[in-house]
Amino acid sequence: MRINHLTLHNFRNYADLSLAFSHNINIFLGNNAQGKTNILEAIYIGAMGRSYRTYSDQELIRWKHSLGRIQLNFSRLDVQNDLAFRFSQGETKKSNKEITYNGYTIKVKELIGALNVVLFAPEDLTLIKGQPVARRQFIDVEISQASPSYYSQLLTYNRIVTQRNHLLKKIRDNRLNAAMLEPWDEQLIKAAAGITVKRKEAIKKLAMLANLMHRRITASKENLSVAYFMAGLAENEQVADKDLPAWYREQLLKLRQQDIYRGSTGVGPHRDDLVFTVNEGIQLKSFGSQGQQRTAVLALKLAELEFIKSETGEYPVLLLDDVMSELDAERREQLLFFIKDKIQTFVTATDQNYFPEKKMGHYYYVQNGKIME
Repeated sequence: MRINHLTLHNFRNYADLSLAFSHNINIFLGNNAQGKTNILEAIYIGAMGRSYRTYSDQELIRWKHSLGRIQLNFSRLDVQNDLAFRFSQGETKKSNKEITYNGYTIKVKELIGALNVVLFAPEDLTLIKGQPVARRQFIDVEISQASPSYYSQLLTYNRIVTQRNHLLKKIRDNRLNAAMLEPWDEQLIKAAAGITVKRKEAIKKLAMLANLMHRRITASKENLSVAYFMAGLAENEQVADKDLPAWYREQLLKLRQQDIYRGSTGVGPHRDDLVFTVNEGIQLKSFGSQGQQRTAVLALKLAELEFIKSETGEYPVLLLDDVMSELDAERREQLLFFIKDKIQTFVTATDQNYFPEKKMGHYYYVQNGKIME
């Protein structure tokens, strides 16, 4: 997968920009707050339909303008494709977003899987020690790109949980009968089981790839394990895929009064987590050093690239947003060695010294929304 050309109009701090890219490594150098990350953000929006930096589309539109655009030309399995995003700001200050793919208007859920990317940003280095929501988002983004139908399943599940939580609050306030939960519970059980099976399958593949990468980075000194942890299960307890519907039904009944009291659903994929261990079961979140945690995250990101390739037939585009400064020289070398000549990569950095003396890739210098090659 390759991005050939990017055009921006009134996007962030770019009035008008037209760039053709190298199919190898594209490095954007410059001081902070000059517009380097805005390039990566535009590409990420092309893949996921949303920014990774803000929930508000209106923030994407250049200051004091009412219309912004992103246009991307990319190759997927040697077939040329065009994507365009139009952001407009109305009287309500709420942005309206229009997406066209090869000339046809589509919705975000139809976009997922068209252009695949893997993002590695500084905040990802806290993936292991951070909150479970980040780890759930990591696996959901990965599976959605490899299997767009999963994204639709996830949207359906989230709607069910939202509606059930709304109902729980009404029951708690004595406005509705608890028996009204039963049809929502049946919908949740079916959706939860489907998502959990997909996640477990993906983690099984990812864990194998991540361990291979981790052993390479650590010179075979450490083994990395990644496991899927279902909320409500005791440590080392497992539920077979065929038994998931019955298990979820049992848990929902068991937690019903507690759910009503809290006004939220206490079991399901939205509560699950990933657990990372090294060697003899040492949990990285609680007992791993910062170096071990960062090595594991790097291995996980490299494994993500291989996972998407195994599922789709080609590597995704890699976005490295100011992550070189957060890695030591050895880990930077491992990363650059892995991606060189096989994965189209977009890198932002403030210092050219993060890269080998022998020039690699194509360099762009960014200053105040202007780019010089």
